[in-house]
Amino acid sequence: MSEIETRKGWMSLLARAPADRLEQLWQGAGLAPAFAWLRAPEVGGVMVRGRMGGTGQPFNLGEMTVTRCALRLEGGAVGHGYVQGRDKAHAERAALCDALMQTDAATDLREAVLAPLAAEMAESRAARARKAAATKVDFFTMVRGED
Repeated sequence: MSEIETRKGWMSLLARAPADRLEQLWQGAGLAPAFAWLRAPEVGGVMVRGRMGGTGQPFNLGEMTVTRCALRLEGGAVGHGYVQGRDKAHAERAALCDALMQTDAATDLREAVLAPLAAEMAESRAARARKAAATKVDFFTMVRGED
């Protein structure tokens, strides 16, 4: 199952998406649903926690700025948006997408916004991996014959 098939997946994708690209795709989709704010976009901080090696004791890594919002479409679907940084428009677009993915517009939104975003971000990850792989150094030890 792809990342855009589950709510966890599309919420993650929307949070990580470049705000300007999400805006372009949103405008291209031509969606403009009426909604009411449950929680207008607000900027705050969250504590980021880490674990050494992924399994060690948790520790506080530091704080991160986050913008969040919640809205309800006229049909009753509720959408939430949580994004890193202070971009209120990005959080609003993420919340609108989340809400619309719970309606009959989900298929159109998936094709117009989520699938292109997922493909572009996958290509970006692959390009970064190729760039990193090009710098890989293989070390080897030659037998000196003294043993």
